[in-house]
Amino acid sequence: MPAKESPTPLARWTRDGGQRVLTISGDWRRGGMAPAIQGDAPAKAPARYITDELGEFDSTLPAFILAHLRSVAKPGDDARPPLDGLPPNLRGLMELALAVPEEIEARQMPTDVSEIKKLGTTSLNVWAGILLIAEFTGQSVLALGRFVTGRARFRACDFWMIVQECGAQALPIVSLISFLIGLILAFVGNVQLANFGASLYVADLVGIAMVREMGVMMTAIIMSGRTGAAFAAHLGSMKANQEIDALKTFGFDPFDFLVLPRLLALVLMMPLLTLYANAVGILGGMLVGAAVGIPPVLFWNETVATIDLTMASLGVFKSVFFGAIIAMSGCLQGMHAGNSSAAVGEATTRAVVASITAIIILDSAFAAIFTVLDI
Repeated sequence: MPAKESPTPLARWTRDGGQRVLTISGDWRRGGMAPAIQGDAPAKAPARYITDELGEFDSTLPAFILAHLRSVAKPGDDARPPLDGLPPNLRGLMELALAVPEEIEARQMPTDVSEIKKLGTTSLNVWAGILLIAEFTGQSVLALGRFVTGRARFRACDFWMIVQECGAQALPIVSLISFLIGLILAFVGNVQLANFGASLYVADLVGIAMVREMGVMMTAIIMSGRTGAAFAAHLGSMKANQEIDALKTFGFDPFDFLVLPRLLALVLMMPLLTLYANAVGILGGMLVGAAVGIPPVLFWNETVATIDLTMASLGVFKSVFFGAIIAMSGCLQGMHAGNSSAAVGEATTRAVVASITAIIILDSAFAAIFTVLDI
């Protein structure tokens, strides 16, 4: 025999002696037929309900009734709407639901916001971010002052562990990227210079590009994605687990204990990593030079003759500032992350984006200053 179809759910608004009555019939179940609504819903709760033909129901029916009662409820009116005529089980559910006050925050807020309000909100957020960065920078300067005067407190073992993470453990990825960058510069340069019979000047191109820009830039970007993100994730997890609050409770300055060793370690390691990246990049260019007919000794002599001490020190000089930016971006986002795992991930992403953006902006400023100074 074919399965018997469920009665169609129906809600009909009628009037009985000047009172509004809601007649409910059929089966009200999730996944079933959509309920049919007849009549116009009044601006107040029904006086009574007629449920003689009501079949099976689940949470769909209480949700329908509760939604109407919430929509017509007046602010400050604590009077319970009449529930006469409802079955005992449904009436009990409605009494429990009405006994709990509605959470206004749970309502869906309107999405149509004026453009002026969006502009104002964005401006306030930008200004708050600028103030936060200025405050964090000031705290970093004060922490460095306390370190110089011997008043900063942090564990030496933590500092050397961070130095190892920022230095020796970063060598493999720095080696790979720098070597490939040297290869790419040499390949691209040779394609153009060979047309003029000047392949030897590939050594000049690779050497100058590595020591002035590419060595320090690629090292800074690598450290932003590797170390800056690790700083943000570590401090963000500590904040989410209330470990930073515990440090304050025990009388430790979280800035000296957590931020200062990371800042010092990265500022110390970035120049060394930059020098190493420059050497590896030039080695990669030398390998390409040997492949296109430039002897390694000739390539090296041309590189040494082109790069003087001033030019070689430009990238190292910039690396100190890049290291400070990476450490401060990671620590800033980690210290101000939310108290959830999702917030830690968001802080890590913001740290990487902010540090790379700041590095490119600062490098542009350095390029303009060096051009004005004719360096």
